[in-house]
Amino acid sequence: MVRFAEEKDLNRVNELRKQVNQIHVDARPDVFKAGFCKELQDFARVLLTGENSDILVAEREGIICGIACVDYVRKPETPYGVARGFYHVQEIAVDKSFRRQGVAKELFEFMKEDAKKKMLDKIELDVWSFNESAIEFYESVGFHETRKWMEYHIKKGD
Repeated sequence: MVRFAEEKDLNRVNELRKQVNQIHVDARPDVFKAGFCKELQDFARVLLTGENSDILVAEREGIICGIACVDYVRKPETPYGVARGFYHVQEIAVDKSFRRQGVAKELFEFMKEDAKKKMLDKIELDVWSFNESAIEFYESVGFHETRKWMEYHIKKGD
């Protein structure tokens, strides 16, 4: 079952966010800080209470086993682009003991239906290239790459 999170869910939501944060820290300690500071924990409440954001939770037998932090984005027309609206996935997390059991797929199906209700015709997200299992999942449900974000490391002597 997938539903919108409530205040009482925030501790568990942050437990799952912390697991995903650690994946990022392990892969890119040059970018992500170790630990899960108070500001990161408090951000869940910002998403929960935001006018254009929500947290979704997936449950199995009353246990929150997956979450998705989402924004509803509406961009006006600019000289560079047309007006558009989309459902943005900031974070998605499935408890390590529930992975590969369809939890992320249930979250995604809920997002598709919710996006339709909100009259948004696209779901967008970004994913780090080291997160191969996430990329594999996203591609399996129909996401496709639309751009690449690249980096160049400056070395002494360059």
